[in-house]
Amino acid sequence: MKTHDVRSYKSAEHLAREDQLAWKIAEVAADPVAVAPEVIEMIINRVIDNAAVAAASVARRPVASARAQALCHPYAPGATVFGMPTDTRVSPEWAAWANGTAVRELDFHDTFLAAEYSHPGDNIPPVLAVAQHAGLSGLDLIRGLATGYEIQVDLVKGICLHEHKIDHITHLGPSAAAGIGTALKLPVEVIYQAIQQALHVTTTTRQSRKGEISSWKAYAPAFAGKMAIEAVDRVMRGEGAPSPAWEGEDGFIAWLLSGPEAVYHVPLPEKGEAKRAILDTYTKEHSAEYQSQALIDLARRMGPKIGDLSKVQSILIETSHHTHYVIGTGANDPQKMDPTASRETLDHSIMYIFAVALEDGGWHHEKSYAPERARRPSTVALWHKISTAEDPEWTRRYHARDPKEKAFGGRVTVTLEDGSHIVDELALADAHPDGARPFVRANYVRKFLTLSEGVLSASEQQRFLDVAEGLADLEAGDLGQLNFVVDTEKLGAPRPHGIFDWREE
Repeated sequence: MKTHDVRSYKSAEHLAREDQLAWKIAEVAADPVAVAPEVIEMIINRVIDNAAVAAASVARRPVASARAQALCHPYAPGATVFGMPTDTRVSPEWAAWANGTAVRELDFHDTFLAAEYSHPGDNIPPVLAVAQHAGLSGLDLIRGLATGYEIQVDLVKGICLHEHKIDHITHLGPSAAAGIGTALKLPVEVIYQAIQQALHVTTTTRQSRKGEISSWKAYAPAFAGKMAIEAVDRVMRGEGAPSPAWEGEDGFIAWLLSGPEAVYHVPLPEKGEAKRAILDTYTKEHSAEYQSQALIDLARRMGPKIGDLSKVQSILIETSHHTHYVIGTGANDPQKMDPTASRETLDHSIMYIFAVALEDGGWHHEKSYAPERARRPSTVALWHKISTAEDPEWTRRYHARDPKEKAFGGRVTVTLEDGSHIVDELALADAHPDGARPFVRANYVRKFLTLSEGVLSASEQQRFLDVAEGLADLEAGDLGQLNFVVDTEKLGAPRPHGIFDWREE
């Protein structure tokens, strides 16, 4: 890996294309390096992981709405839409929109945390949609996804967005464009322009994850994937993009990040170096914000030690800056303590999550968020006794570069009414690669079977798994099989029609 220093330049300064971050990323994307067997294995795991959470969310209203929008754009050859028959094809950017929303709706797929936060599995829907439409092979898709993960992770390591209240989909637009460029074997010049265009149109604020969190949280990554496809399409037609997108005098760094004096350090593979960043990422065992994964595991460990939860006087979670200020009491969001809050908001309340995990001894992707569950008097009472605090050591470990030091958990002190304390801590979720029970293929398969139970037939479950596990052997034009079909009565319905299917009564 080589670390590149990235800063803004005045218009009067000449910054050669080959010295621009977008060009360097494009060179990585266009480099036809082989994909390592262990990377192929993990890509297949994440394809299964994405399908698992998409199956579980396929009937939810935001997913049904996105699917309804996509189905208004039939196209040949086109791409498939989760839940629909394989011969139902839509324009690839709309397939990415529908499938990206399904993948993101439950906040239950993979994660990578460093200077910024991300869900790199969000790269899969747009790259897959283009690969299906273009009749590519399984190996072409794998190469594209290896790039998407690589660029996503490298940008997340080098450029912090959240301190400027910019949403993390801003790194997803460029990574998806790069992944599509790799899959299509596009030249560096085309990928370079597409990356810049994708950055330019996917920069949005973090209000999507603040206050009263709406269904846009699920749509946001799908939007970035859709924009990435449109950016590549536009540039393939000979059009350009705002340049240099990151380094320009009125560009991203100068006005939206830390300003003209700032220097960012972005690591990228050197020419001929394999793209292995997916191996640094991790998935979720529980359907909740990643910083809550270890704390859910800690809650189910502490529950039996505490015993009668009505005797709890207070609970303090000492944790990292991010956990405290984004999903903890440091966010100062009253909605995070509100029993009538949306699922999206409760997912970003570690106080609620820890209370429910203590009471239930675990977590369920639907039952734990049910309105009647959130309003249970005992839960509300316990929930309102929980607070968080930033601990510099947990913040340091959160940002540590040494994998052995890195941590996403916290230390919990439970104070009982008699004045006694129960204290425990956990650095990593059990399912983390360095956790107590790291996820392997069997765990991904079990997650898929569990989340798709009652949604897919047993034969359709097995058919999908057979196709996914044989991804590397799929020939050109066979990627349409990488879809699952749901009986019509199990598909959710959106609210009354919108513009695309409007008809005057």
